[in-house]
Amino acid sequence: MRKRFFSVCSSSSPEEGSASLYDSAPISATDPCSEEEHPYASLLCCHRVQDSLLSSNSSFTGYRGILNWIIILLVLTHAHLFLENFIQHGFLIDVKKVLEHLIEDNCNWPSVNLILAANMFAIAALLLERSQEKAVLSPTNTHRLHLTNLGLLLLFPAAVIVHEPTMSTGGAFLSLWFYTGLGMKLYSYQETNRWYRQAHLTDAATGENISDAQKVHSEHLTFRDLYYFLLAPTLCYQRDFPRTPKVRINKLLHRLLEMVVVIQIMVGIVQQWIEPIFQRSENSFSNMDITMRVEHLVGLVAPTHFLWLLFLFLSHSYLNFCAELLCFGDRHFYGDWWNATTLITFWKNWNIPCQKWCHRHVYTRLVEKDVPPSRAELLVFLMSAALCECMIALPLHSCRLWIFLMMVFELLVAVFLGDYFQGNYGNGLVWLCLLLGPPLAVTTYFHDHYISFPHHQHQSSSSPLTTGHRLPSTVLLQPH
Repeated sequence: MRKRFFSVCSSSSPEEGSASLYDSAPISATDPCSEEEHPYASLLCCHRVQDSLLSSNSSFTGYRGILNWIIILLVLTHAHLFLENFIQHGFLIDVKKVLEHLIEDNCNWPSVNLILAANMFAIAALLLERSQEKAVLSPTNTHRLHLTNLGLLLLFPAAVIVHEPTMSTGGAFLSLWFYTGLGMKLYSYQETNRWYRQAHLTDAATGENISDAQKVHSEHLTFRDLYYFLLAPTLCYQRDFPRTPKVRINKLLHRLLEMVVVIQIMVGIVQQWIEPIFQRSENSFSNMDITMRVEHLVGLVAPTHFLWLLFLFLSHSYLNFCAELLCFGDRHFYGDWWNATTLITFWKNWNIPCQKWCHRHVYTRLVEKDVPPSRAELLVFLMSAALCECMIALPLHSCRLWIFLMMVFELLVAVFLGDYFQGNYGNGLVWLCLLLGPPLAVTTYFHDHYISFPHHQHQSSSSPLTTGHRLPSTVLLQPH
């Protein structure tokens, strides 16, 4: 009896053979016994070879409860910011003041006018496509005019931001980001329509009937189709987007509530963290002693929380709100970038719309022109780094190349240290680079922009988001 109990306790089930803690072969029962023969075997044999659920060898994946716990901790740790600001200053979001700072004054609205003027470039792209469809313009001339239209679209906001003294920094950011997205959309619009047209010509060369296909293609060259694409949360055009049956009001209100709460928390972070940090260095970083310098540099890490919340606001809440409102079916705006074990994997998953556009319209075209894939990936990355630098530096009227150099440094880290940091260590390296990389460079840009203003401007400015309390974002929204 004892021997049989021992054999039963030492045996390994088929389920645990692949996840064994040891390399030695499992002990198999030489004399299997049933529960009827040994009724107390299940009580005496309570241990078996198995891994802890949170260990790397475990195949367990049910971490939803841990995610809920982390979310609750984040909400509770930031709740004091929300409550403190709400008790002291009431509801912080003043839409009227935000609009007043966006449009600068009652007579001159450069930011709003600049965004409204973008319709000219969109309409020009549609008219060019219609002209080519009607054989008014040749494909070569149409392509050249498209490139001219896109070139003017990129140069126009830059010239206005640089030479318009009444434009605020907030309005400049909003306008430049809007034009950048519009330029990428219109490039995809003309490129994809060219592919449709080439497909029709291929069908014609094979002798197939393409009259119906051409008719369908012409029916899609409408203002409704164009503006749906411009409003949709995607950068890549296609003729028929996947659609959901209807707008779900509960989901729409859920995303709207998310945006309101995230905005409130971001304003609280600006008041509690960013302003005190910037106030400690209004004179000059070189005038600080070594202790103040260390405290200042460490404190600059705190505003990165603001940037991560901004990323959550844009990539999740806002894009899903727009998708639900437009019944846009493709909601894959980001992958599981938080699990990335390499920076390259992170770059491919953190911004899916932009990654799709770069792969579809830049990387693929470079490979078609016999550019090696590795070199094509490098060119795409450098283009992205330069674009990020321009989108931050131009509205601040300051080009320090910090963001570009930081992203290049991260690329070097990914190339030379990727083989040495794998698994959990690789994921830790990714998070370290994310926390000390571009977010810190962006914060440093805003810090220099803040201290570039005279001291009396800091004291006399009023907040665009609150009443009776000054924020550093006030200075960021002041006219240059």
